[in-house]
Amino acid sequence: MTVLGIRALGRAALARQLLLDRAGLPVRDAVAHLCGLQAQEPQEPFTGLWSRLRAFDPGALSDLLTGRSVVRTHLMRRTVHLLTADDVVAWRARHDAMLRQRVLGTYRRELEGMDLDELAAAGRAVMADGKPRSMAELVRTLADRWPAPAPRALGEMLIAALVPVAQTPPRGLWRSRGGVRNVLLSSWLGRPVDPPAPDGSDPVGQALVRRYLAAFGPAASADLRAWCGLAGLPAAVAAVREELVTFRDERGRELFDLPDAPRPDPDTPAPVRFLPAFDNAILGYHDRGRIIDDAHRGLSVAGERVVLVDGRVAATWRVDAATVVVIPLGRLSSADRTAVGEEGRELASFLSDGESHRVRVATSSG
Repeated sequence: MTVLGIRALGRAALARQLLLDRAGLPVRDAVAHLCGLQAQEPQEPFTGLWSRLRAFDPGALSDLLTGRSVVRTHLMRRTVHLLTADDVVAWRARHDAMLRQRVLGTYRRELEGMDLDELAAAGRAVMADGKPRSMAELVRTLADRWPAPAPRALGEMLIAALVPVAQTPPRGLWRSRGGVRNVLLSSWLGRPVDPPAPDGSDPVGQALVRRYLAAFGPAASADLRAWCGLAGLPAAVAAVREELVTFRDERGRELFDLPDAPRPDPDTPAPVRFLPAFDNAILGYHDRGRIIDDAHRGLSVAGERVVLVDGRVAATWRVDAATVVVIPLGRLSSADRTAVGEEGRELASFLSDGESHRVRVATSSG
């Protein structure tokens, strides 16, 4: 079985994530290809798409959100994602049990003994009027019936797990500020969430396997699980296994992939790319070594924005007074510093609507 080294896996990941060459896709198609973008920080997806698409217009994403063809909602890993409406409708029911378990994992003591189905029905009944509500507003309407749990525990269970909701604009629009206000997903989209397959088969799980590999492969089952949070996908992998090709990584893990998906030469040049906080190009794997060194792994869960140099995390970045400030994690060559500066100036221009091209690459921290 062919062994794929770190560079080969890294180049494949960059190609699938549209980070090797910027794509000419429409914004909605890019969101669909990427299986959504992690979006708990509302402005971060704009940088993620700017780094992936040619001539990205942030207004196009805002229009998709107000037009309800892209939605902000809790899904993979119980985190807020931007997803196409079609994918949310198709995938939400498959994630229901995981969402419940993840909230219980945090608030089990506070929610012990509660009838969650009863709570879900009550939450849906309140939200059925179509009025956007914050989590706190929803909890207040139910506090008389469930006075014991802490409001945060009750709210998280309702909004992040039991009641499929969409976060309404202006939350998530370009340069807009707005608190989280929720409406029933079915009301927002004008159609219900697809129910599970009645015959016990798992077509959604199989679709998730194929879609994940198209955007993240080659990958192991553990990587797939780390991306979506679903534990019950071995049967789905087994069901589509004959469609797939297999490899091994240098640790001996079995990797699956779509036969015709891009697997570039490991020596393919990889341009500098600026990634937003919590980008799935890093978080979408259990083994993140294809893009980030183990020594820096903590950056990916701490909300640090990172810079890729030669396909690997080599710096963090922030914006200070309209200046993109880059902090290298080790020594950058003169050529790399120049390339980082050039891409940083383009990012500064994007983030400031052309008013600033300022970038500062700090002295190496290594």
